[in-house]
Amino acid sequence: MPATPSAESAAPSSKGAPFDAHDPLGIDDLLTDEDRAVRATVRRWTAERILPSIADWYERGELPGIRELARELGSIGALGMSLTGYGCAGASAVQYGLACLELEAADSGIRSLVSVQGSLAMYAIWRFGSEEQKERWLPRMSAGEVLGCFGLTEPDIGSDPGAMRTHAKRDGTDWVLNGRKMWITNGSVAGVAVVWARTDDGIRGFVVPTDTPGFSAPEIKHKWSLRASVTSELVLDEVRLPADAVLPGATGLRGPLGCLSHARYGIVWGSMGAARASFEAALDYAKTREQFGKPIGGFQLTQAKLADMAVELHKGILLAHHLGLRMDAGRLRPEQVSFGKLNNVREAIEICRTARTILGANGISLEYPVMRHATNLESVLTYEGTVEMHQLVLGKALTGLDAFR
Repeated sequence: MPATPSAESAAPSSKGAPFDAHDPLGIDDLLTDEDRAVRATVRRWTAERILPSIADWYERGELPGIRELARELGSIGALGMSLTGYGCAGASAVQYGLACLELEAADSGIRSLVSVQGSLAMYAIWRFGSEEQKERWLPRMSAGEVLGCFGLTEPDIGSDPGAMRTHAKRDGTDWVLNGRKMWITNGSVAGVAVVWARTDDGIRGFVVPTDTPGFSAPEIKHKWSLRASVTSELVLDEVRLPADAVLPGATGLRGPLGCLSHARYGIVWGSMGAARASFEAALDYAKTREQFGKPIGGFQLTQAKLADMAVELHKGILLAHHLGLRMDAGRLRPEQVSFGKLNNVREAIEICRTARTILGANGISLEYPVMRHATNLESVLTYEGTVEMHQLVLGKALTGLDAFR
């Protein structure tokens, strides 16, 4: 029989590295040297190019120099980074996730720029496009020379994309598109749009150069969330495209929904970046802000908040890492992505709200990142699948019963 361990040998060792308040579970031990290098590259870029200006951009409601930022993101391999070939970095899913976490720790709008470019527009062309379409667009998109957008949501059609009204009809060998898309990230700065439309043969995707006559993309203003992000409406008025504009590998909703699943995976990680930035702001503040003669971090109620925030933050990062390993192994299911998106965004918002209470009135100031992250996450909670939609995805998976209608 195996020997029974002594109390001394069974007890946790106290000789290891000191407790790290920023990595209390030692999750870094799960990462490879290459993983850490990718994370360090993106973190350094955001520290130099985004963090010094993001509060001002957010307050002004604009993202100046977006094309220059895109080229810089291309130069560090962040655009379409998990795709292979055509100038893409071919990074692992875990590495892409770590990049999303660092980008969203700076701002959700920056991570959205990268997600829409790589996980929606580029992924659609990479996964469903012809070789000619891939060669024409992907190298320039991965370099940040051309920005892309993804047109699925419509003014009155959100969670039910199968009811879309945008349509494409044959006219000889050409296609003619008419319709509108709404809440489209990168729309007014994009050089190419992937647009989904109803046809006589079902829903199809089209690669639309944005200089095509009849295409316009007015920018949406007066947002209280994702303010440092370009959001637009797409208007298609008799947009005539050649026969080879259609994505040959996608028919029906499986095409756009597959793209959304790829992008949602990045959100699972990214939302934890917003949560981390808010938690760290609250932790630092609690150590220095004094009330009743001592730092507020020395009071039990504040410590309880910090402990709960840390638990949910690092559980969420562990979940994201687990899903990344499954994606790298080719075993990640859409229902599992819904699991991650539902949990992590919901918990990230709660972490931001709790962090705001620790900062008190200062929590609403743009001198701290907390309220900016909280308001951004309200958009992240809704786009690419609301809470209710992901609950129903999981409900169907658990019960085998479809409750969508």
